[in-house]
Amino acid sequence: MTLNEKLANIQTRFKSKKSRYNSFGKYNFRSAEDILEATKPFLLELGVTVIVSEQIVSSDPFPIMESSAIISDGETNITATAMVGIDLDQKGMQMPQKFGSASSYGKKYALGNLFLIDDTQDADAANTHGKKTEAKSKIAKSTDAAYTKAVQYIQGGGKLEAIKQKYDLAPDVEVALQKL
Repeated sequence: MTLNEKLANIQTRFKSKKSRYNSFGKYNFRSAEDILEATKPFLLELGVTVIVSEQIVSSDPFPIMESSAIISDGETNITATAMVGIDLDQKGMQMPQKFGSASSYGKKYALGNLFLIDDTQDADAANTHGKKTEAKSKIAKSTDAAYTKAVQYIQGGGKLEAIKQKYDLAPDVEVALQKL
């Protein structure tokens, strides 16, 4: 089994509970630790490792951290990244907390990108901040991050029907995905 097939296997079977609660926003969410915990059963089963790394890639006008989630089978690696700005003016936090908060956020989104955790199930996406939302997200154009994830999912062995259950597809997007 190739690393792409192993990753597709994880992406299609992956489940991570939302074990955290944001009392201010009144919603449940999953943390990077929740995602990593849900990943562990796949590691030995599929003979892969997952590593998360971080680095500061810019400091002007504020620090920007790049978090990378890497899956490897010992021969091949697949990497997904997330970029996070660090708010140095954040009130009520010491400097280590500011970096730690950004680190946790970046890890969570890098892992989410790697394992195709659907944005509609994500805490930040679920927090509507009082705005009405539609039941399904729309994938409408090739520049959309969800479209890129859908392409990767299908190329990794995923099924178009699974995508259609979670997303409303524009007709041209559905045709493009069928051709993969």
